[in-house]
Amino acid sequence: MMRLVVVLLIGLMFEAVGVVLISRGQKELKMEARFEVGAMVKLVREAAVNPSILAGIALEAVFFGCLLFLLSRGDVSFIWPLTALGFVVTTLAARFLLGEPVSGLRWFGVFLIVLGAGVISWTEQHKPRPLPPEIGAKAP
Repeated sequence: MMRLVVVLLIGLMFEAVGVVLISRGQKELKMEARFEVGAMVKLVREAAVNPSILAGIALEAVFFGCLLFLLSRGDVSFIWPLTALGFVVTTLAARFLLGEPVSGLRWFGVFLIVLGAGVISWTEQHKPRPLPPEIGAKAP
């Protein structure tokens, strides 16, 4: 289980930095206030060559690869809820890489996410394990 958590944390680092880079890239684009097809096409064209957005997408792809690996090795009811820790890592990255302000109430929400991830980890460690066949089999 520890190996899965380590892979998850590494993947979440890639995801957090990827999201921050995509956000930075989006803020670099000159978005028009109108929602017309031509304006949207122009926005997509600019985004497709923005280095921050491209790097962010690449890091998100690495995270997705980590997620595929994790889901092939562990229970989805364990892995998927732990991906919520990405909100924690992303909040930290936004605060320290983008300089975004994070209020005390938001930090409290981050704490609740960590608490929830802790409960899920605890339940994984304490779930009943099936008995080996020779122990669980009834005597003839």
